[in-house]
Amino acid sequence: MPVKIQVVFHSLYTHVYQLAVAIAEGAREVPDVEVLLAQVAETLPTEVLEKMGAVDAKKSFAHVPVADPHALADADGIILGSPTRYGSATAQMQAFLDATGGHWVKGTLIGKVGSAFTSTASQHGGQETTLVHMHTFFYHQGMVVAGVPYSAKELLNLDEITGGSPYGASTIAGPRGERTPTANELAIARFQGRHVAQIAAKLAAR
Repeated sequence: MPVKIQVVFHSLYTHVYQLAVAIAEGAREVPDVEVLLAQVAETLPTEVLEKMGAVDAKKSFAHVPVADPHALADADGIILGSPTRYGSATAQMQAFLDATGGHWVKGTLIGKVGSAFTSTASQHGGQETTLVHMHTFFYHQGMVVAGVPYSAKELLNLDEITGGSPYGASTIAGPRGERTPTANELAIARFQGRHVAQIAAKLAAR
């Protein structure tokens, strides 16, 4: 049986989506791993997205299926990605997590691997608090939390401004969304995908 990894994200301007793709790529490098890439349902109406200038950006990943919270039970590892909103996940991601009460009641996510990634507008815009905020969901569901260990040497890159921490992959979008994920940030994301898939495979083999 293949090890199943679900990468579930919310993105407005593609920054988190780009990290999600890199994470999925990293997970697929692990033998016998099956990856599902899915996005949470968008709750903002089209007219609001138009005012935010997000409609065209969202078209680039419109092909990605909408995540089903009930399907999390099928995964061995779950990697969640969300932009930051004042140091927490977006309302869209939170709505998705709020729909998982059945898993909590039944204990269906206990023992699975959980990990998180994010983006912020500024260098110190709440990346780590957002990741830890999402980690609390994993703890309440009885999951095994995985971050990014320092064997990912890109975490120690001091030659440039970069996202990424032991809590998870991240990127800095810029105040107008003008900055795209760098090669260093994408490398950290791929490392995270591999790391989570490797841990999930070890747990599934027990």
